[in-house]
Amino acid sequence: MSGAMRTRSSGLPKACAFRSARSFSTWSPCDPTVASASSFDLTMIRFNRLSRVDLYVTDLARSREFYEQIVGLEPVTTGDGSIASYRCSDDFVSVRLVPGKTPGLSAAAWELQDSAQFEPLERALRSSDTTYAPVSQEECALLRIERGLRARDPHNGTTLEFFTFAAPRERHVFSPTSAKIMQLGHVVFATPKYEETVAYFERVLNFARSDAVENSITFMRSFPNPFHHGIGVARAEKTPHFHHLNFMVSDIDDVGRLHTRLKKGRIPIVYGPGRHPISTSIFLYFLDPDGMTLEYSFGMETFPEEAAREPRLLPRRPEWSDSWGSVPAPEFGKVGVL
Repeated sequence: MSGAMRTRSSGLPKACAFRSARSFSTWSPCDPTVASASSFDLTMIRFNRLSRVDLYVTDLARSREFYEQIVGLEPVTTGDGSIASYRCSDDFVSVRLVPGKTPGLSAAAWELQDSAQFEPLERALRSSDTTYAPVSQEECALLRIERGLRARDPHNGTTLEFFTFAAPRERHVFSPTSAKIMQLGHVVFATPKYEETVAYFERVLNFARSDAVENSITFMRSFPNPFHHGIGVARAEKTPHFHHLNFMVSDIDDVGRLHTRLKKGRIPIVYGPGRHPISTSIFLYFLDPDGMTLEYSFGMETFPEEAAREPRLLPRRPEWSDSWGSVPAPEFGKVGVL
């Protein structure tokens, strides 16, 4: 992203800085998410990006139409007719819609940088008593991946997958229809075990903290992916739940055109359009047919692998959420099991 997309500090409240996101042993006094999880003396796991998200939907035919016509995903044939598969990047599959009795997040899958990452990953999963198993050869073939591990987040039961593509990596062409989507941006879920979950992603899985909003949400990137966040962990009062899924677009006009499609289709807009000062992204949130929250965004702060700025602890104020002044609807980020 261009320098114009980076966060500007003028006119915004001051925020305290954490210690380095790569430090596993010391934490800033202003850190609200320090957990009792032990530090792991491990080789750092390296990722490419969030590559695929699987969602439970209650009416597959209805959701197919929505995700194709409104969201703008490209259908992909995988050989599994019970699941609707879609592409929005150069990956083979980006989103899968899985029939379910209750809407929610079925799985989130991250591409590892290379096959050498499986050794530190498995060591980290064993050290943290995380249940995991290999993805079957049959499913690997359906997903066009070389190898995969499927783990269960010990604090929330969320299914997390980690995989590699065969080398040389096969690139696919996304054919835009409604919008020039770049890729999946991030997934956010909410949990009452907020501190434990943040510590798990940072200390076990080597995600890098970018920023946090005090006692509310923490934004992390799958190191060394440069984008401000590929995952968000929010605080929930009682039950863990899916919050939202983000699609990054390459043209600001795509956000405006989505707004028009939503208005014409009488589809609920639950937040925006606006700009998040934290990440610099222009955003628009809306609901799918099951009431799950989706987001289009344009632009995002990026981080270098070395000498990145310190993570910030930001006050919980409206101006840090949207500098344009919009307010989220009550339905924002409320529907979806984990």
